[in-house]
Amino acid sequence: MRIFSWNVNGLRAVLRKGALQSFLEQEKPDVLCLQEVKAKPEQVDFNFSDYNVFWNSAERAGYSGTAILVRKDLKNVVRFDGWMDFPELMETEADEIAKREGRILVLDFGNFYLADVYTPNSKPDLSRLNLREKKWDPGFLKILKLLEREKPVVTCGDFNAAHEEIDIARPKTNHHSAGFTDEERRGVTNLINAGFIDTFRSLNPKVVRYTWWSHWGKARENNVGWRIDYFFISKSLKNNLQEAGIYENVMGSDHCPVSIELEF
Repeated sequence: MRIFSWNVNGLRAVLRKGALQSFLEQEKPDVLCLQEVKAKPEQVDFNFSDYNVFWNSAERAGYSGTAILVRKDLKNVVRFDGWMDFPELMETEADEIAKREGRILVLDFGNFYLADVYTPNSKPDLSRLNLREKKWDPGFLKILKLLEREKPVVTCGDFNAAHEEIDIARPKTNHHSAGFTDEERRGVTNLINAGFIDTFRSLNPKVVRYTWWSHWGKARENNVGWRIDYFFISKSLKNNLQEAGIYENVMGSDHCPVSIELEF
């Protein structure tokens, strides 16, 4: 099974550019998790003929949101509907943000859960850093661990944090920047310490690759980037992991797609 993740920075925009159509035709993903779709289903004039599409759109128009495309020949995939079984998953404020901004979408594939996430940005002035550190990151980890009680978990998306210095082109000058603060990096460390595997880094311990580039200063042209898009898997899926990829040459967004291949 080939699972991809892509922060498209506006689904309608990436469709207008023809970038998503080309990507689907070339890669033919079994599953594609999208973040920052910035649209509701009725606003997207495109026929995803080979895919069933699950949506979690933000209440606010043109903002945030997640969606997952699943090939129609993958049977018995359902949206996870068991949140009522997990009281107090997050502190109230983070939980409301997740619901209001469409930031988490979970599907049940039978032998594993897939959690698509668009983590809140801490903002340039770090005004959301406290939310990230104290509420969002521990709350989302709690969700993953509760899901993992039932079956293995795959989680992917834009985590808005470069974990180590190898994951950012200019670590020294960005140490106090949103996405590379100690607090945000610790959130990723806590995921790993809780038993989740960073799939790309596990298979490529010393490889320098990025998934996001600023619009400023020809950052993408000069490959001055950050690796902030991830796939994490439960340890029990380690032997199922065959590949982990990054697709820097796929244009259409300021992020590029990432992927894993799992064998069952």
